[in-house]
Amino acid sequence: MTPIKDVERQKIETMYDQFTTLPASRNEDTPMAQDRSNTSDKLPSDHSSTLTDLIAVAEGAVVSRVLAKSGGGNVTLFAFDRNQGLSEHTAPFDALVQVVDGSLELTIGGNPVAVATGEIVLMPAGVPHALHAPEACRMVLTMLRDGS
Repeated sequence: MTPIKDVERQKIETMYDQFTTLPASRNEDTPMAQDRSNTSDKLPSDHSSTLTDLIAVAEGAVVSRVLAKSGGGNVTLFAFDRNQGLSEHTAPFDALVQVVDGSLELTIGGNPVAVATGEIVLMPAGVPHALHAPEACRMVLTMLRDGS
């Protein structure tokens, strides 16, 4: 994975305040992934939804959809095409990653962590982390803002 530039790092820091989409990393064999965000559609409250129906994997892209947002945190659904990911960065808040389908290879504090469908992992605040999708996948990211 290519290290992120200062401009991308600033976008990541801004994301945790405004919660927009993170910049995608690139695989040496693929061009920079396109970032396709869909934050305008509210999650329906009159019926249940299937996570895989709420977001589609787009070729060569990382796509996101904010499902819920409050002062206590955010819940965002991501879709990664094969060989896409998020470059190493840190976050000021703890975050939970839950893989909905497919799998992710995370690096958290320099340690590799494989996360498969149905599994969840904590990415602690202030600890560098990165994500790579070896196959197309979807994940739920829950940002946990400090309530104190």
